[in-house]
Amino acid sequence: MDCIFCKIIKGEIPSHKVYEDDYVIAILDISQVTKGHTLIIPKKHSKNLYELDENLSKDIFKVLPKISNYLKSAFNPIGMNVIINVDKPLQSVDHLHIHLVPRYENDDFDIKFTNNQNKLTKDDFQNIQNSIIKEMEKNR
Repeated sequence: MDCIFCKIIKGEIPSHKVYEDDYVIAILDISQVTKGHTLIIPKKHSKNLYELDENLSKDIFKVLPKISNYLKSAFNPIGMNVIINVDKPLQSVDHLHIHLVPRYENDDFDIKFTNNQNKLTKDDFQNIQNSIIKEMEKNR
């Protein structure tokens, strides 16, 4: 497998590791879009969120608040973005990872959400809701 994160986990490629347990490592993102930008990476290869199993999810998400609080204590950000990119357009490495991006006054990191609320009718919301519920019921 030619996965850069698998190579980092095996120690074949150097990284700035800030946390490790039996299931997860956390490293500084090489881009450092803001000071302290950290990646939480499961040691077991999963391409993305769609392939994540429930047990590994528990292992990842039990360390998420711990590492977030370490970043908060170390750098005193005004907030933090927690980001999981899945497939296109933004997932750049096909190994599940979570970005912890501390936020600071006047940083230049930007995440925009377009508010389409006024473009959707009550029926549109109902149809979206029904589609999700239908899939949940099919997969029980």
